Amino acid sequence: MKSSNRESIKGLTFDAAHCPIDGSTLAPALERLYHHYNSFEHIHPDPLECVYLYDSKTDREIIGLIASALAYGRVRQILGSVGSVLDIMGPSPSTFLQKHSPADLREAFVSFKHRFTTGEMLSSLLCGLSKLLDTYGSLERCFLSGFSPKDRNVLPGLGAFVRKVEFACGKGLPAFLPSPEGGSGCKRLNLFLRWMVRSDNVDPGTWQSVPASHLIVPLDTHMHRIAATLGLTCRKQPDIRCAMEITDAFAAIRPDDPVRYDFALTRFGIKPETLQMRRFFSLLKNGVEK
Repeated sequence: MKSSNRESIKGLTFDAAHCPIDGSTLAPALERLYHHYNSFEHIHPDPLECVYLYDSKTDREIIGLIASALAYGRVRQILGSVGSVLDIMGPSPSTFLQKHSPADLREAFVSFKHRFTTGEMLSSLLCGLSKLLDTYGSLERCFLSGFSPKDRNVLPGLGAFVRKVEFACGKGLPAFLPSPEGGSGCKRLNLFLRWMVRSDNVDPGTWQSVPASHLIVPLDTHMHRIAATLGLTCRKQPDIRCAMEITDAFAAIRPDDPVRYDFALTRFGIKPETLQMRRFFSLLKNGVEK
């Protein structure tokens, strides 16, 4: 998501030598930042708030995937686009999919447009999700069919999930749901997994069978810039290799939950405040008081 604070973040300079990956300085600063932002009141403005509009697991899965897939561009535009989808789908997205044919879905979203995402792309995705829900009963079960807890992370399961979605849609949607097998950092899909898997005061943790330790950081240019500033990566492109390198750096601090700090760090680019950002970098430079 584009940031009103982007220029101030760009202007920050920080010596990575003050930020050892062993966690002696970085971990306490990250924990303070996490506990500040780990509150439901800090979610807005974020597309995650749309997931909380529903109680049903299946509805949360559907809206979670749609909201994360549309999570590019300015946050206000994202919320507007997701909101227009919710208005059409009504109080139960899962019931809406059950009651509408592919032709109905194409007609319902014929006028939809979110940047380069068209109504045709969205209706194709919804048709695919409807088929997957009929086959597996839930998107979690669909994901689990290609995932193994013995894998190092969710990467193999994510690739398998994208292939299943593409097959159900009858075509690939690389600009909408890119696969990690093509090298993409898959920010939006990893964001969806963060929402579904993690459980705290921000992430709803709708799924129960995927360990948070296997998650990968949802990487976009903003998070890439922050990670580079912290000395967590030297890679120039925010691709899947870079995402895994940053994830490994966070895993050195929290192996059970390497994506723990994603929400807090990305507030720097969404909230029009700079106090917490300045305080965070001050703690890194000067150390955390005992």
